[in-house]
Amino acid sequence: MVAMEGENVSFPSTIVLLGFSDYPWLEMPLFGVVLVSYIFTLMGNSSIIILSMLDPQLHSPMYIFLRHLSFLDLCYTTTTVPQMLVNMGSSRKTISYGGCTVQYAIFHWLGCTECIVLAAMALDRYVAICEPLRYAIIMHRPLCQQLVAVAWLSGFGNSLVQVVLTVQLPFCGRQVLNNFFCEVPAMIKLSCADTTVNDATLAVLVAFFVLVPLALILLSYGFIARAVLKIQSSKGRHKAFGTCSSHLVVVSLFYLPAIYMYLQPPSSYSQEQGKFISLFYSIVTPTLNPFIYTLRNKDVKGALRRLLSRTWRFCRR
Repeated sequence: MVAMEGENVSFPSTIVLLGFSDYPWLEMPLFGVVLVSYIFTLMGNSSIIILSMLDPQLHSPMYIFLRHLSFLDLCYTTTTVPQMLVNMGSSRKTISYGGCTVQYAIFHWLGCTECIVLAAMALDRYVAICEPLRYAIIMHRPLCQQLVAVAWLSGFGNSLVQVVLTVQLPFCGRQVLNNFFCEVPAMIKLSCADTTVNDATLAVLVAFFVLVPLALILLSYGFIARAVLKIQSSKGRHKAFGTCSSHLVVVSLFYLPAIYMYLQPPSSYSQEQGKFISLFYSIVTPTLNPFIYTLRNKDVKGALRRLLSRTWRFCRR
């Protein structure tokens, strides 16, 4: 990787994260919004994990995947939000180079894993609606555990490749990211070396880990839509669509910003636009996910009522 001539090449000790430094009046209100969102994220996703572990009616394959999705969202936000809050409340908006590397490594690991978990959830819905009599045979517990393991290992492999290539990039001048946290496209943009290999690798991995799961999700829902339209009763069709609607909303919230962010060449990456998109899928999406599944899912709402009822009776003793 050859640096540009005349540049002072270095491997930085710290990275400056600008965030909304250009809009100081916005930082404190945003600090409050992010803090409240983070608290709701922790509470909402922790509640789903606890409910799916304690309630026997939530031990089906769908809730195994949902438990992992909630755990991913917990880790996703915890990777970025605490550092974001520290920087918003301080005039010194920096992160160590090592901390930055760990941050984008974990962030990309979790993001890639979530892509595959969402695809596994779509497969579960396809089997439940299109093959209801064979559902228990096909979606048995060992298969669900294998799918989850593949998701986590694939995400780790993607992150490992990205980290190995990115840490070799030299940087020139002052290392400033116009973002709230570290991401691979922003780090590639920051380098003064030839990043052709990084650009190509990022494009191939993103195409594989974003577009392939998305294609499987769309294919699954194509078959689901065809099966649902064959159902004679409107009540049956409404119930079938209702079981999929929460997942479709979550898929849209996750994939639309991811496609916008990662399916453009890193050379044309705009840090100004990127930080707003990053803020959305690192804060808004993980905050909304548990509420989407809770408000639109009778099983989760029933499990929550049962847990609250048992807790209330225990406290009154």
